[in-house]
Amino acid sequence: MNVTVVVGNPKHGSHTRRAAEMLAEQLSGNTADETIELSELGPKLLGWGDSDVADNVDRTASSQLVIFASPTFKATYSGLMKLFLEQFAGGTGLAHVVAVPLMLGGGPTHALAPELTLRPVLAELGATCTSGLYLLDSSFGDGVAIGEYADRWRPLVQALTRGN
Repeated sequence: MNVTVVVGNPKHGSHTRRAAEMLAEQLSGNTADETIELSELGPKLLGWGDSDVADNVDRTASSQLVIFASPTFKATYSGLMKLFLEQFAGGTGLAHVVAVPLMLGGGPTHALAPELTLRPVLAELGATCTSGLYLLDSSFGDGVAIGEYADRWRPLVQALTRGN
């Protein structure tokens, strides 16, 4: 299974990245093949046709499983993630990709953010989506919520990625 993690946190090496990589490993049984830190693309995301952005879009679209991870900003995903997702063709840009919407936040008030904001965009781009996962930034590191989520969704993720 080819697994990619896309991190939409402006802070390089964030908790968001750590949580996404933990989830990727729990779902696939291996470390992610690639982690894309959108903060490294920065201003390149603002224009169309940048070769670095296009390369990352192509690698993401050719993955079997992608964890799309973002901190929660103003009750939704980050601007970096929005700019990156705008680079994919509507309806087909993530066809054949199993996508997992993952968001971290400071409190429980935004627990529905992955379902209400990130998951619909991924589905619009053609991805097959699992249910979204929201983690508290202060407690995700114990791995309990990630493990429970992975136990529930691993069989489906593995079945969906077998044929790709």
